Amino acid sequence: MALHRACKQSDISSGEGLRVETTPAIAVFNVAGSFYAVADQCTHAEASLADGYVDGDTIECPLHGAKFCLKTGKALCQPASEPVQSFPVVLRDGQVFVDV
Repeated sequence: MALHRACKQSDISSGEGLRVETTPAIAVFNVAGSFYAVADQCTHAEASLADGYVDGDTIECPLHGAKFCLKTGKALCQPASEPVQSFPVVLRDGQVFVDV
């Protein structure tokens, strides 16, 4: 496991996302204290998912409204048909680490 320190848990409010510059760029989300990480690019168009709208464990792309499951990366509706890559998250000492 190659863990990358993404941010402090306190850096992301519940229901929000944060873009982390890695290769590839990832978006980390706080869903009521549970943290998820996915590739920060919608598979339909080049839009940052970190700027999207969180609804439970779903992220909606801010550009065309495609939705993805934050737990699995699965595309949930058109216009996206391909999933986004999801990454394991580890919480340790108030920090968020992502296995990228």
